[in-house]
Amino acid sequence: MSETNSTRQRITIRLGRNTLAFASMADDDEKSIVYEPYVVKSGISMAANLREAFKQADLLLQAPPRAMVMVDADTLMVPIEEFSEKNIETLHNHAFPKREKEIVLYNVLPDLNAVAVFSISKDLNTVVSDHFQDTKFTSAIAPVWRHLHQRSFTGTRQKLYAYFHESRLEVFCFQQNRFKFCNSFDASRCQDAVYFLLYVWNQLQLDAGKDELHLVGDLPDEALLTTTLKEFLQNVYVINPVADFNAHPATSIKGMPYDMQTLFVKGR
Repeated sequence: MSETNSTRQRITIRLGRNTLAFASMADDDEKSIVYEPYVVKSGISMAANLREAFKQADLLLQAPPRAMVMVDADTLMVPIEEFSEKNIETLHNHAFPKREKEIVLYNVLPDLNAVAVFSISKDLNTVVSDHFQDTKFTSAIAPVWRHLHQRSFTGTRQKLYAYFHESRLEVFCFQQNRFKFCNSFDASRCQDAVYFLLYVWNQLQLDAGKDELHLVGDLPDEALLTTTLKEFLQNVYVINPVADFNAHPATSIKGMPYDMQTLFVKGR
């Protein structure tokens, strides 16, 4: 425990589907990022795991009063002009039915003219609220959307992006300041990922000889994935976070998810 609460003003908590991780950075010192994954115990809820983490994890034992909580959950995208706060629970529950004891949250993405609607269990929210005076929640993938949206303006070719994490595949592309497509798939196997990516590519009527596919994150069998995709698409690229973020210290931290790296490099 080398830093005190006074030098670490906010902690970042990433609530994955089956993972927990924490990170913190001393004020305005990007070289001081500390990352701490937590081994989740099977057989108990994520809320129970987080309660245990507050008793064991170094970063949580010395946590400051402010927290940013990244939530990796199913997300409903709503055009900003059609968004109404009073309807978000109805919309969310219609898109993701048969869920109980959840709190529906949302992030406004003004640069993309969209609102990301997601949820967190009430038990998890209670655990977080019990330990922090000031908490902000964000969809875990929101920093990735914002960053890759900016990248999409480079060059004249259309770009399809694929972000792999925790056996999930997030596929999206942009048209000016809007999402043109955004969806997620279960894709723990390389073959599944190829199928979904080519399906979306054809659905969007992208040009196999001209347009670009960019892959990032925890790719399943990267060599086979890229080789197979290149049999159908001419321009397939794997984003290297070290190069993409100019060797920012966050990119040298082993195991830190790309979305968390993006949050520290680019902010919300």
